[in-house]
Amino acid sequence: MEFLKNDKILLRALEPENLEAIYNWENDPTLWSVSSTLTPYSRYQLKKYIADSTCHDFYETKQLRLIIEKRRSHQRTGLADLFDFDPFNSRAALGILVDASSRKKGVALSAMNLLIEYAFKFLKLHQVYAHISADNKASIALFKSLGFKQSGILSEWVISSNSRYEDVLIFQMINPEKTERLSLSKDLSDR
Repeated sequence: MEFLKNDKILLRALEPENLEAIYNWENDPTLWSVSSTLTPYSRYQLKKYIADSTCHDFYETKQLRLIIEKRRSHQRTGLADLFDFDPFNSRAALGILVDASSRKKGVALSAMNLLIEYAFKFLKLHQVYAHISADNKASIALFKSLGFKQSGILSEWVISSNSRYEDVLIFQMINPEKTERLSLSKDLSDR
């Protein structure tokens, strides 16, 4: 599928050989505050999750988790997620995890661009959104650079690693193709 690759990276389905990388990322307590994880995952749980993710449809699970892989080296560099899918309102949340060794190299920007293109052009979603802790400056900069607009603040929404409540910012992106079609159909109906 052309939506899920560019010259730098590709987004692909989870495979059994990804177990160790996912195990290490999911069990890194420094990442738990951004992923709302409270307890470690066992290899058994993750093996079952990987197997189940290939057997069930996005419309059934309401989630799509993809491996971010460098095209030339085939190195796994992170995970990109569509989750909390709401088919009635045609929206989903976005999430990203990039391995520390691949940060600040354009991987997150490439992965999110591919995932947004997939969400809008293939899944035909009306919008995608992200909840980002107010102190996560890197993620805020990433989503702003992608064209997301901050639309709200959830005050004291999450507890941080230093046991303080932090605000969470809501960022949204409306599918520009759907917005253009809706305004065109409204213009035509107003005539």
